[in-house]
Amino acid sequence: MVSQLRIYTINRGMMDSWLNLFHKHLKPNHEKYGIPIESSWVNADRTEFIWVRSFDNEEVIQAKEEEYYSSPERIALGDQPNVHIAKTEVRVVE
Repeated sequence: MVSQLRIYTINRGMMDSWLNLFHKHLKPNHEKYGIPIESSWVNADRTEFIWVRSFDNEEVIQAKEEEYYSSPERIALGDQPNVHIAKTEVRVVE
């Protein structure tokens, strides 16, 4: 198993909106397409959203991401996720 530690800097004043979008749409859709979300947190300053998603191995990440991003559910969200995010960091961990 391999995981991605993802750290998003959320635009000022948008954390509540981001959390709603994440829990209502992004998390269920990730799980529907076989990308389990292990956990998620908000830092004390409410400026960063930290989460971990997992894959069977590193070789399947690209295919799983393509399946997720091309899904009707994700396409319907359009740019909604991106307007919340000022900066993205992704670290692959085992």
